[in-house]
Amino acid sequence: VQLQASGGGWAQPGGSLRLSCAASGLTLDDHAVGWYREAPGKKREGLTCFSPTDDKTFSLEHAKGRFLISRDTAKNTVFLQMDNLQPNDSAVYYCAARPRMCNYYYLYSKHMDYWGRGTQVTVSS
Repeated sequence: VQLQASGGGWAQPGGSLRLSCAASGLTLDDHAVGWYREAPGKKREGLTCFSPTDDKTFSLEHAKGRFLISRDTAKNTVFLQMDNLQPNDSAVYYCAARPRMCNYYYLYSKHMDYWGRGTQVTVSS
C-alpha cells in the first residue's frame, strides 16, 4: 500500500491550496482516508476523513468550514481543498488510510493503518 500526498506549497493568508493523495494497493471503495497535519513543535492532529462504510465525512472543529475532503474513486485519489488559509495552517500535511471506516476516534487517535509521506504547506505574506 502506498499513499502519495502532493499539492503542497506556499500560499498567502486568505489563499487556497488543493492537496491530493494518490492511493495504490488499496481501493477507496473499502478504505477510509483521512488528512492530518503536523506543525513544527506540535503534535500531529487530525483534520477530516471520509468513511465509505457510512458514506460520511467527519471533520474536527478546526477543519470545519475551510477544509473539504473529496475523492475520485476512478483515480483512486482523495483531495483536501483548503480555503482561507492562515499562517497557523502551515504544517506538513499527511494522508492516511485504514480499512472500511473512520470516525472521530481515528481523527483524534491517529490510529490509521497506512500513512503517506507528507507534503509541506506554508502560509505567509
